[in-house]
Amino acid sequence: MDEFEWTAKSPLRQVRVPGTFDATTPEPGVRLSERTRYGLLQIMARRGRRAETAAVSYHFYGVEPPARPAVSFGKDVTLVWSGADQYLALWQGDHRPVDAVRSAFGSAASVSDQSEGRCLVQLSGPRVRDVLAKVSSLDLHPEAFPIGAAAATFIDRTAVNLWRESDAADGSAVFCILMFASFAESIWHVILMAAAEFGYLTECGLSLPRRERTESVDHEQ
Repeated sequence: MDEFEWTAKSPLRQVRVPGTFDATTPEPGVRLSERTRYGLLQIMARRGRRAETAAVSYHFYGVEPPARPAVSFGKDVTLVWSGADQYLALWQGDHRPVDAVRSAFGSAASVSDQSEGRCLVQLSGPRVRDVLAKVSSLDLHPEAFPIGAAAATFIDRTAVNLWRESDAADGSAVFCILMFASFAESIWHVILMAAAEFGYLTECGLSLPRRERTESVDHEQ
């Protein structure tokens, strides 16, 4: 029987073109990049076992999962709220300890690997909120959506997870959008059309940030 070796490819590989576009000022208003080479697990607490799942998460990841629409930043992992009693565990690198995580949670939670099923895009820059205001109904004012805030929302009538990371070196806000791979091209085009007014810079292969300490954020919207 023939053996096949599967190689993961970016769902944006045919549409993601590096460079600066439509900019009428020296600096583009928005920077966009696809984050690559990461692992992603969906973890869902089973009925009545939320507290047990949170305890195991803290033991395994060193940070408690968010109980509300927010993210918990660990040194090597980001836990993203994705619904009641469920979250996404995101980390940099190709290593996927799915079996180890399932063993740690036992019967307390269901664990599924989503690494090839999603696409992760980062946006920043001085006009990033203006761009997102065109494609999202969220209130992204700094007081309403601070660092660590998250939401399960829609872009172009497609479900996405959106959260705010630590600010960029230039002080601009940084947002991450996690989408299903099959809708990535469509959402990418929608964002570029929204960004054209301000000018945008696209980059490839941005890695997840490394953190020196853990930081839990429990933000209630």
